[in-house]
Amino acid sequence: MTVNTMTAKELTEKIFNKEELFILDVRNASDFADWKIEGENFDYLNVPYFDLLDGVEGILDKIPSDKDVLIVCAKGRSSIMVAEMLSEAGLSVSSLEGGMNAWSEHLEPVKVGDLKDGGEIYQFVRIGKGCLSYVVVSNGEAAVIDASRMINIYLEFANRIGAKITHVFDTHLHADHISGGRKLAEKTNASYWLPPKDAAEVTFDYQALEDESEMAIGNTSINMHALYSPGHTIGSTSFVVDEKFLLTGDILFIDSIGRPDLAGLAEDWVGDLRESLYTRYKELSGELIVLPGHFTIIDELNADGSVSKKLSTLFETNHGLNIEDENAFRKLVTDNLPPQPNAYQEIREINMGKIDPDTEKQREMEIGPNRCAVR
Repeated sequence: MTVNTMTAKELTEKIFNKEELFILDVRNASDFADWKIEGENFDYLNVPYFDLLDGVEGILDKIPSDKDVLIVCAKGRSSIMVAEMLSEAGLSVSSLEGGMNAWSEHLEPVKVGDLKDGGEIYQFVRIGKGCLSYVVVSNGEAAVIDASRMINIYLEFANRIGAKITHVFDTHLHADHISGGRKLAEKTNASYWLPPKDAAEVTFDYQALEDESEMAIGNTSINMHALYSPGHTIGSTSFVVDEKFLLTGDILFIDSIGRPDLAGLAEDWVGDLRESLYTRYKELSGELIVLPGHFTIIDELNADGSVSKKLSTLFETNHGLNIEDENAFRKLVTDNLPPQPNAYQEIREINMGKIDPDTEKQREMEIGPNRCAVR
């Protein structure tokens, strides 16, 4: 029997368009509770695959006939078997191609703005993981910021728009996902930039990304100003692009602020975090459009699927930016931390160049939601 399949890209379009969807997730209950596919108009049923081996008769009355139905598992194999059983029972369903592994790795490029003299900036939404990376394009040159490990998407995108990747940046040493920055730079002969205060233990050469560094992309005056903004890490660096966009890395999100503990130094770095948010960012124009390194919940997506807000709006609405008492801020930041990201110490070692596991091992390390924000 041929089973209908849905790709991660097709599923992303349903989320962006706020379509209705019913998801039958056949992973274990603990995996489903930890991390699931989120959509504004999605409904869910979680029944582990092993509970369905003897048949699907017990769940037929729980599956709607007036909505698209998607079956989801970890790798896309168990879901096909369940989809076959449901199809034989007369239901019209689809299986998510590649399962949650594919969902974790899909990146969707969204144009977020125009720059001077024909330049453009794109946000790459890693919808299943909550990670955001960026490509700034001008006059046939491109800069990539906070690249994921799936570097082919950036190579294919640059080739499609006729741009050469000349600069690759990481705003900080990542702990929740594996950076593709260094390998992307090697593949394209681009310069790879990293904040030196985060690079004390790296095993490779890099360009020092320091406060007030300026890099022009293309032949135009699209300057990217590096702004030292420690707190998530001691080297965390933001970018002001074209005096229009503020790329905040993992310091500031739409609905939360960055956590300072992923190197085990929460008490040491909470003061830096406050200074970056309450002093350094306060000195910037409120008209800057904030483009963060992550989103936490699906509600943060704009109508076009992008994630952005004016800095002035965030100073009004983001609770983490409105705590006047320093002790209260410290308590919020140190007492409201979510669980550590999966394998975050190993991920940091990969991003330092100390270890290089195979692709399957890297995929396992990254499975799950991002956990870079204070809740």
